[in-house]
Amino acid sequence: MSAEAHKETLEFKTEVSEVLNLVIRSLYSNKEIFLRELVSNASDAAEKLRFEALGDDELYESDPDLRIRVSLDKDARTVTVTDNGIGMSRQEVMETIGTIASSGTKKFVEAITGDESEDNRLIGQFGVGFYSSYIVADKVTIETRRAGLTSEHGVRWESTGEAEYSIENIERPERGTSITLHLREEEDEFLDSWRLRSIISKFSDHVALPIQMLSEPTEEDAEPEWEQVNKGTALWMRPKNEITEEEYNTFYQHVSHDFSEPLAHVHNRVEGNNEYSSLLYVPSQAPYDLYDPNQKHGVKLYVKRVFIMDEADKLMPRFLRFVKGVVDSDDLPLNVSREILQHNRKIDSIRGANVKRILGLLEKMAKNDAEKYQKFWEVFGTVLKEGPAEDSANAQRIAGLLRFATTASDSSEQTTSFADYIERMQEGQDKIYYLTAETWQASKNSPHLEIFRKKGIEVLLLTDRVDEWLVSNLADFDGKALTSVARGDIDLEGDKESDDSEEKKDEKENAVVLERLKEMLGDKVKEVRASSRLVDSPACLVADENDMSQNLARILKQMGQDAPESPPILEVNLDHLLVKRVSDEEDETAFEDLASILFDQALLAEGGRLEDPGSFVKRLNQLLLSLGS
Repeated sequence: MSAEAHKETLEFKTEVSEVLNLVIRSLYSNKEIFLRELVSNASDAAEKLRFEALGDDELYESDPDLRIRVSLDKDARTVTVTDNGIGMSRQEVMETIGTIASSGTKKFVEAITGDESEDNRLIGQFGVGFYSSYIVADKVTIETRRAGLTSEHGVRWESTGEAEYSIENIERPERGTSITLHLREEEDEFLDSWRLRSIISKFSDHVALPIQMLSEPTEEDAEPEWEQVNKGTALWMRPKNEITEEEYNTFYQHVSHDFSEPLAHVHNRVEGNNEYSSLLYVPSQAPYDLYDPNQKHGVKLYVKRVFIMDEADKLMPRFLRFVKGVVDSDDLPLNVSREILQHNRKIDSIRGANVKRILGLLEKMAKNDAEKYQKFWEVFGTVLKEGPAEDSANAQRIAGLLRFATTASDSSEQTTSFADYIERMQEGQDKIYYLTAETWQASKNSPHLEIFRKKGIEVLLLTDRVDEWLVSNLADFDGKALTSVARGDIDLEGDKESDDSEEKKDEKENAVVLERLKEMLGDKVKEVRASSRLVDSPACLVADENDMSQNLARILKQMGQDAPESPPILEVNLDHLLVKRVSDEEDETAFEDLASILFDQALLAEGGRLEDPGSFVKRLNQLLLSLGS
């Protein structure tokens, strides 16, 4: 099939123009990273060719020796990065260079702060690494041909990084891609061969492909030859005692496209029936799509140093989707596919070991460096809370890593572990008490906490959306049952002796008012009963022992899911003046108004929404006026 040899001049999408403008305005203080990005992309292109060639050797086109070449032309003021990897078709160039994934680009633009030291970390995370070329170039030319297509299907793309780009078909005998940067006047430093070599050595020494540059002639008539300027040894295959911390950090930046340093890493070599090497990292900052349900995750999978898959999610569970790194197996078949990964026992073994290594790494961090672990928790804590539901086998171990806010401190910071809570439990206390709410402020002021505060019993305050999912899948920790203070009956007799100085009214004496309240409120409540948890408030709503909490029901509705209708239980404080006023009211209309105020107040206090706010305001105003008369 012949290619149409026509040239088009097209406009960038608005979002791409915004990205280019940011780059051209010197967004990045570390200009040399453009070469790292281009070499990294070239390495990816070679790995993709290796993967596709597993099923079709013809894609190599009699040139199986993959490589990356960096060359410069001082007279033309150009630097060119060339690979003989998979290459691109005309359509692929338009999709990957002329446009950027919409959602990622929007978030990239939104994430810009104006602080160079922060903004220079963003480019790799958002998949726009190619555009870093415009840090040093005022024009970029790409020539490429996809492996498997004939020479007339070559493509040339060119742009000055302004509003437009041109694209045309060219004759290109060799597969792969060449990216030529036409340097700005002030960027002479990148026309120095030794400067480029030092950048490659700094950022790309570990790339498992030869990166070649022309040798510097030692004699006047000597012809320069291509020579390898990087070590080209897969970092994860080298002994740990031969790798510096700087090399580990640089490799992390290569595999993650994250410019910041990782918080921690773990490097292992496993021998025996299932031999493999793994190098796994915990990042210091979250990717922009951490909470995107369609986000791809996983680590890079290699088999005998041959790239197989970029995001092998079967090697890492979703609750550890922030982990980056590589796994290189000696035993998996080279025709590995996603289907085989799903049914391969060795993959399950590697996945289980990966989870244990990361959990062990986090446990060590939490024990030895609390400040660093708190930094990890602030970034990834809500993701880790998904763990007990996803991985029941490791639920207790994951639970030990969780952190929460608590009534023991007047702060929303999540710093208390289950172990900390248990250490501070009162004598005889056998439960871990918690309260879920939409916000920390709402939880802190909840009437459900009144009896616990009076008795000095600590309560964990759970305000992340995932917390409802967490406690529904984590029944206990270290033998102590997790118990909601807003569900079922609360009996603190076993935790602390009751306060004998306060007389409790006999519930039978108040049966009439409880029945009247239930009759008036009807289906709004399942039951009306005297409260043992209220001290200062007149009423509160609680969920029955086996019903869904009101907070979880609200969360499900906000997510567009159906939530079963489970009327709450209204608990009233029989010693409160408002409740006494209600019980003494003989006029049925006035009783109805007061009872409705009692219920609506309780609903508002636990974060609910009123069905009829106007009627509530009217009744409340009437009550206030009557008190003043």
